[in-house]
Amino acid sequence: MGTSTQAYGEPWYWDNRYSSESGPFDWYQKYPSLAPLINLYIPRHVHPRILVVGCGNSAFSEEMVSDGYEDVVNIDISTVVIEAMKKKYSNHPQLKYIGMDVRDMSEFQSGSFNAVIDKGTLDSILCGNDSRKNAPRMLKEVWRVLKDNGVYILVTYGAPLYRLQLLRESCSWRIKLHVIDKLLSDEGSEHPVQELTNPVPIDDNGSSAEAVLGKNPDVHYIYVCTKDESLKPEQKHEEQV
Repeated sequence: MGTSTQAYGEPWYWDNRYSSESGPFDWYQKYPSLAPLINLYIPRHVHPRILVVGCGNSAFSEEMVSDGYEDVVNIDISTVVIEAMKKKYSNHPQLKYIGMDVRDMSEFQSGSFNAVIDKGTLDSILCGNDSRKNAPRMLKEVWRVLKDNGVYILVTYGAPLYRLQLLRESCSWRIKLHVIDKLLSDEGSEHPVQELTNPVPIDDNGSSAEAVLGKNPDVHYIYVCTKDESLKPEQKHEEQV
């Protein structure tokens, strides 16, 4: 297990994995369960340009298009999966697939996207080698390609104690936290830990979230990070002190 997780940042690992996987696979959550939150923060009527990082062979982007989104760009470090997805969706002009490392997205101009969606890519980098260097590199690139007031929607297993500091130190974000139960039945959870579209209060170290959710809740955390160029690094540092 340790060896494979360390390889999560390596193209060969994903090429091998996708060469042997037959059907689509969605990390953490499928689109229908997250759709209310996506619709809330990425309104379709503004015709947003959306970037899905570490797309893999997920059906998530296809389902976004079925839900009315018209411009979804997908990147992945694995050329194997990108070629397969290009072929699969060759008749879907709303979907584009590009082989690219999320740590270096220089092919995209700054301010190119209204939203970036990440289900597990930051987590993979944090499991890999040189994570202390690679995770901030990724986050700075995500921040760069977003328009001002664009949103980075991060779906992760990382609780606020482990993610807030990384997010705040990397870039100038306004952050809201949502949670979703890890195991949702087809009918939906009758008693979710927290209603998906209701933000969970967060303080500097994330302890307020634990007060609401309890210790070790069985949830995925969703950080909605809005790019705010007006937040100067000096101000951001003062807020953290």
